[in-house]
Amino acid sequence: MAKLVSKSSAMKHLHIGALVFPRMDQGDFTGPFEVLSRVPESTFHVIAKDRTPVRDMRGLILTPETTFSEVRPLDLLVVPGGAGQEDLMEDETVLSFIQQQAHNASYVFSVCTGALLCGAAGLLRGVRATTHWSALHLLVYFGAIPVNARVVIDGTHISAAGVTAGLDGALRVASLLRDERVAQQIQLSIEYSPQPPFGSGSPQTASPAIVNEVRLSSQKITESRLATAKRIAVRLGVSVPLGR
Repeated sequence: MAKLVSKSSAMKHLHIGALVFPRMDQGDFTGPFEVLSRVPESTFHVIAKDRTPVRDMRGLILTPETTFSEVRPLDLLVVPGGAGQEDLMEDETVLSFIQQQAHNASYVFSVCTGALLCGAAGLLRGVRATTHWSALHLLVYFGAIPVNARVVIDGTHISAAGVTAGLDGALRVASLLRDERVAQQIQLSIEYSPQPPFGSGSPQTASPAIVNEVRLSSQKITESRLATAKRIAVRLGVSVPLGR
């Protein structure tokens, strides 16, 4: 395949990095990776605390190639989600890494419940953001402004809703890092033209029975996330409206 090019004749080489961790949802990582690894003049780094392979929540094994202490300052940090996100919400090593990289990066891109990790790191105060529909109500505990949208861009923070929205968000990020022409080239190269067989891709379009079944299946992790979010709100000094 021909190399993708931008209209710009001179481009800064970009360093893009994604956090990986046990029990993450690999789709939150591999979807954006499919797009962002194709950005011209860039290097994609797969980052974790150490180089130990991690197993995602469905069993897929991912191998980090660099660590928090080794990776250079990034132009873009990608923060995925998944059930394992909950284990990191009060992990100071992970939160400090996100904070440090966010300080230097042009953008931070959260996918699915990766937004909750960014919130725990203090990045979402006063920021419009989205996340997986089952966790959207938790964003207020981090001082964020929840937006029910597939992709939200607010300053240097880009957030995507659940899993597959990471592809949409990554294409938007590619257009910000380079330009829309490059993003369109990438979209065509991966033939991203979704035609889902069912209209159940969001709570607004799925039947009430399907919504209830999926909500019930995630009830335990949702309750755990709520308890954690309440603790972090206290630490961050976020005042949450009554009834939340």
